[in-house]
Amino acid sequence: MTNHARLASFHSLLSSQGQVALQAAERLQPVESDFLAHFQRLNRHFPEDLARVALEIAILRREAGVKFPFASRMYFTRQALEQASAWEVSCYRARRFQGFNRLVDLGCSIGGDTLALAQFAPVVGIDLDPLRLAMAQANLHALEGLAHCEWLQADLPQPLPLAAGSAAGNQMALFFDPARRTQERRLHSTRQYHPPLATLLQWNILADNTGFPPLGVKISPAVDLDELAGYDAELEFISLKGELKEAVLWFGALKTTACRASLLPGGHTLAATAAELQQLAASPALLSPPRQWIFEPDPAILRAGLVRLLVQQLDAAQLDADIAYLTSHSFPASPFGRAWQVEDWLPFNLKKLRSYLRTRGVGRLVIKKRGSPLEPHVLLKQLRLQGELEKTLFLTHLQGSPIVIIAQPV
Repeated sequence: MTNHARLASFHSLLSSQGQVALQAAERLQPVESDFLAHFQRLNRHFPEDLARVALEIAILRREAGVKFPFASRMYFTRQALEQASAWEVSCYRARRFQGFNRLVDLGCSIGGDTLALAQFAPVVGIDLDPLRLAMAQANLHALEGLAHCEWLQADLPQPLPLAAGSAAGNQMALFFDPARRTQERRLHSTRQYHPPLATLLQWNILADNTGFPPLGVKISPAVDLDELAGYDAELEFISLKGELKEAVLWFGALKTTACRASLLPGGHTLAATAAELQQLAASPALLSPPRQWIFEPDPAILRAGLVRLLVQQLDAAQLDADIAYLTSHSFPASPFGRAWQVEDWLPFNLKKLRSYLRTRGVGRLVIKKRGSPLEPHVLLKQLRLQGELEKTLFLTHLQGSPIVIIAQPV
């Protein structure tokens, strides 16, 4: 189906007949695997194109529930939903834009971030895809009481339709979300983004040579850090419920430090300046055998390179300079990771480990590993466990030597 045809089908979905078709599709509680059967059922009562787009939206709304609390009223394309941030993440990011009286969402897609930004100031959403812009406009009705939103179709690699230097002051701020996936795969290099990250250097908003305006850029958390070396920006990694979700570059007045890790939904954050990062990198790692507690930092802490800063805060040590397991004498009461109470540890030896676990009646293991080549499912088969107790087993290194730690979660 051509882009023009898809746009026409979407507009038909917004009609009274289209809404009836959408309600009928939603009553089927459809899933992608049963698309053909559901489509044939809908097509008995509605035109083919209308039945198809209604079914597509109904399926995506069900899937979008994990990202948007109001997904049942929104419109998506498959690719736009996959790239969209979770609403909790968007709202967290949007709070940094408080105090500006105008915001611009560059690459707004179906408007997920636009809606979050609009809680604080009027927003202009810019995208090249007319279908996504139409969906963004429809999605505006999913929330009430928002500031004013405008929608503009433009090609971001071209000079932006903004006055030169207009964002360099404190009145307007921008958010840029380049596409980071094709239909086949995710794109991790900033040079492959659509448009590439370097595009922001060409925009006419920088024409007054005052440096970067207040600007936030969403990037992949798997980004090659070497590609960011030339940008004067804060790099923030964001996790949600223990899962690393995204990274953001903050420029201009939005920059507050050099590197930051933020954990949602609690909003806990750990940050370091460039000088602090250099000092941490130059200091030798504090190492220790397993103590009473073992602590696994949140993945945002790991990706931000703030493990040694956390070691200082917790009065802890690392088991190995290259492995991000921390250990401490006292309970590490911190929101930046998870703790287990160490019951025992020993150098790795399969026979001795099997005997140790059987003697203590351990029949179930949750296996975690860092720095070990062993595959947990293979090790479980080799251990041939018998017993009723469950423990957590860490496969890791102690200053280069393989060890196992038997622990109990808190």
